[in-house]
Parts: sequence; C-alpha cells; structure tokens
Amino acid sequence: MAPQTPPPTFTTLPNLPLSAALSPTTKPQFLHDLRAALLNVGFLYISDTGLPDTLIADVIAECKGFFENLPDEEKERIEMKNQKSFLGWSRLDNETTALNTDHREQLDLSTPHPVPGPEAPLYHNLLAPNQWPSPQHLPRFRPVYEEYMRRMSDISELFTSLIAEAIGLAPDAFSKFFDEHQQHKLKIVKYPEVDIPDLPEGASEIDRKKWEIKRQGVGPHKDSMLTSYLLQASDQPGLQAQNARGEWVDCKPIDGTLVVAIGQGMEALTDGVCASTTHRVLSPRKGDGPRFSVPFFQGVSYDAKFEAMDVPADVLKLRDEARKARRDEVEFTFVKGRWGHLGEATLMNRVKSHPDVGERWYPELLAQIRAQQAAAAKA
Repeated sequence: MAPQTPPPTFTTLPNLPLSAALSPTTKPQFLHDLRAALLNVGFLYISDTGLPDTLIADVIAECKGFFENLPDEEKERIEMKNQKSFLGWSRLDNETTALNTDHREQLDLSTPHPVPGPEAPLYHNLLAPNQWPSPQHLPRFRPVYEEYMRRMSDISELFTSLIAEAIGLAPDAFSKFFDEHQQHKLKIVKYPEVDIPDLPEGASEIDRKKWEIKRQGVGPHKDSMLTSYLLQASDQPGLQAQNARGEWVDCKPIDGTLVVAIGQGMEALTDGVCASTTHRVLSPRKGDGPRFSVPFFQGVSYDAKFEAMDVPADVLKLRDEARKARRDEVEFTFVKGRWGHLGEATLMNRVKSHPDVGERWYPELLAQIRAQQAAAAKA
C-alpha cells in the first residue's frame, strides 16, 4: 500500500465570520470550516464579531494614548514588579521569550479579583486587582478596557462552545474548567521601530537567526491558555505563524477582524485535536512607525487539571493525519504529570518571562528556572 500523503501545510490563514455561527442555516458550514482550521492551522481570523466599531476605535485610541501621552513616572507607579500578580506596566526590553529579549513595552491587565488570602495556593497570587493608569491622565482608559474585557469574555465563551461543537463535543464541554468569576487577561503592546539593514540575499542560517533576534518583538512561542484574540491596532505587519515546513506566514492586519490563536491548554484538553501554533512578532522597520496590538487571553481556572476529553474517534483519526503536517519546536507547557494544576505551570511561565518580578517576589522559583536553563544549555 502506498504511503498516505499528509495534508498540505497552511500558507494562508482562514477567515471565518462569527455571525455565521449564529444562524441555523450557516452554522453547519461554519463548524465544518472551524474544525478544518483547528486541525490543520491553529491560527485564524474571525470577522463580524459583533464588537461595536466605536468601542474598537476607543480601545485603539486609549492604547496609543497610554504609550504616547502617559509620563514615565506614572508608568513607573504601576510597574509590574510592584505587585506579585504580574499585572502592570513592563518597560521596553523587559520580557524574554525563547531566551531572548522581546523589544516591546506593554501593560498587563485582567478581569478584577481581590487579593487572595494567606491560605491560598501560591499561584493564586495571579488573581489580583489591576494597576490602572491615573484617570487624571487617561480618564477614559479604565472604562473602555473594562467594557472591552466584558465583551471579549462573552465572545471567548461563545467561541469555545463552537470549538466544542466543531470537534463533536457538547457546547458546554469546557465549562467545568472555568470559575464562576473567571479571570481573563489582556495586554496593550507597543513594538517600537528598529533600525536594522535588510538581510543579505544568500545569508547563512546563523546570520538569519541573528537578524531575526535583532527584530524580535516577541519571540517564537505558543499561547498557554485555551484561546487568544488579538486586535491588531495599527497597520504595520509583523505577526507571523509558523507552518510545518518552518515557513513564517504573515498575518497581516485586516480591519474588522480578530486573530484567534489556539492555546496549549486547548491542545492538551482535546488530546491534540486542536493545534496550538507557534507564532512571533517582528518589530517594525525604521520609518514604518510603531506597531500596536491588544491581545485578549481567555482564562481557565488555575485549580484545573489538564486531562484529555472524550473526543470522538473519527475526529481523533483526523488529528492523527493532521499531526503529520504540524511543527513543534516550542516547549509544551501542559505535559501530563509535570504540574498538579494549571496555576502552577502558569506561575512558572510568568516568572520565566519576567525575572525582575521573580527576583522580588518568587526568588526560589526563579532559582529553579535558572538551574534548569543552565542544565539545558550544558546538554
């Protein structure tokens, strides 16, 4: 018997109108297209989201206003390292991905939660109030982003139910992994220009990698939770998803869309059916202007444990075919047996990405991470 040809790897991203999922006549085709995207890509656009145009405009305006108008001393007042929660402002070049510096400035927010009590697990420190910029400087910032997070919470809940249906599960299959008052997270991000010459034609692999590191807005990674929704808040390209051939596929900004990334949590829960795709951002070149983006990350209960769900056998068979055209070079977070709860893995990832917060609040965890990195470097 001749060997089966694996499915072709993606070179473009699908674009699915979310409104089609709301009509009985168009929903079956939407679910068919969504399943194909989940199996073979793990990265897609959604359009017709129902988000008001005025709200999107306000989100973009307030994002740019934070980076362009807020005084440095006001940013330092809400700096991330001031709190245990990893919520707050991160100065330029302060985060690392894939052991290299991300050339970006950002503010991390979340849906609100009280400070946990002393008896709570250490990873509950991630649940906390936000550090908001002063309303004296940005009076509309907080209400705009609270409204956006409320609406994105609804969209993520709807989309997760559609994912469940697309792979043969009940619409509420993922509900048991959510808390009553679920924490979702959001970033506003600025990628400044970098002054770097073009990569010479015929450059070696080593020179290409050095060039890519110099342009690293955020390095190659997979999102950790279930689903993420990126609003590309300016026209500059830079977001790229990696296909099975190792090629980087541009995810250019398209008005009226969100870019959806399937997270490692979703891949783990669905026994690999829903692909989590490696992606990165290249910094804009000199003269292009800074790139702005607003990613929203759907949360899961930090007390959840990741075990595969009962995905139908016919879908698992499709997964096995799709795996032949996937590429996995990024460390997978939710390896069974490594962590007792999602919160433990999430906290370690945050310490790894923000060592300044780790040094202040989690020195023992940071020491563990550095020992593991040193051992890996020797190996």
